[in-house]
Amino acid sequence: MRSELIVLSHLRWDWVWQRPQQLVSRLATAHDRRTWFVEEPVTPPGYDRSDNRLNYEHLDGVNRVRLEIPEQHRYVGYFDEVLPDYVEQLPELVGEPTEDRVVWLYTPLALEVALALKPTTLVYDVMDDLAAFKGAAPELVVRQRQALREADVVFAGGRSLHRSVVRQGRQDAHLFPSGVSVDHYRRDRAPRSAGDRPVAGYVGVLDERLDIELLDALAAELPDWEIRMIGPVIKIDPADLPQRDNITYLGMQAYEQLPDRMAELDVAIMPFALNEATKSISPTKTLEYLAAGLPVVSTRVPDVVADFPGVVDLRDDAAGFAEACRMLRGRAEEAPSAKLGKMLQKAEWSSIACRMEALAFNRQSLKDTAPQEATA
Repeated sequence: MRSELIVLSHLRWDWVWQRPQQLVSRLATAHDRRTWFVEEPVTPPGYDRSDNRLNYEHLDGVNRVRLEIPEQHRYVGYFDEVLPDYVEQLPELVGEPTEDRVVWLYTPLALEVALALKPTTLVYDVMDDLAAFKGAAPELVVRQRQALREADVVFAGGRSLHRSVVRQGRQDAHLFPSGVSVDHYRRDRAPRSAGDRPVAGYVGVLDERLDIELLDALAAELPDWEIRMIGPVIKIDPADLPQRDNITYLGMQAYEQLPDRMAELDVAIMPFALNEATKSISPTKTLEYLAAGLPVVSTRVPDVVADFPGVVDLRDDAAGFAEACRMLRGRAEEAPSAKLGKMLQKAEWSSIACRMEALAFNRQSLKDTAPQEATA
């Protein structure tokens, strides 16, 4: 049976490499499946047209699709005036459905576009509570409920998200926390000289989920350490980030560079605020830090507390973070425990993608499959 995959995402393919890219890149290569990765509208540099144009390029084994539009001076997603362009142009671009067309949603705002593609299976992979994020479109709450009703298969990317989805009526939702590519993150430790100061680092998006006050206070508590922040700044003013001599902002790094950046750290930190934006997150970086052989210190994000007992050092304030960093320094040299090794093996992205694929494709042979739960 011929199958194809059309993904409707709120994230750019070439941005921070995370759950959509990890899964879609693997699903695309399975059975040489034709795969489309559709993004929100963009205004390319020098775009001089007055109309909207759907464009695509073949990249990393997928067809990356973007609706190019004139400058809007505001956020435009899969709705408002661009919705007809997606609904009308996208089906023409991808052609008639195959025997097994899976349309895979990452944002419920694209639901109408998904239905216009006439999927044989509609998948909704709930990777975040997008409605809780800063600047979220007000339509998200209603569209989320609609997408949960319409989807044939629902995945949830963490325990808290799964509970939320079940409460909204999808008792058949499948729990698949995000994973890790262990071999990608295995690197020898960067050589250190006796005079090098220790480094605590964060790798990921710098946004409203970070506890900026905690970060500032931690730098004050560890004046002899460097605090290294690696990742793009979005949805917050960079001027609001704490500025100290021992805090370094390295900006966004390519996925291929992350293992080398992590090899330069002594301790990995997750100084998340405990707010609406973080109550349902299941940070992918936790497993990436652990695969890189780093000890991890985090605030008490619910999914981290539930999924990593005795593995991640949980602290509540800057003094606690500083104490943990000092205590854990040198642990990156230690071999991983058997418990951690099993955890990482179970969380391999390739294994996760294979199990999700079995639930999403050729569903006629899976009518009696019970909801599955995959824990990290």
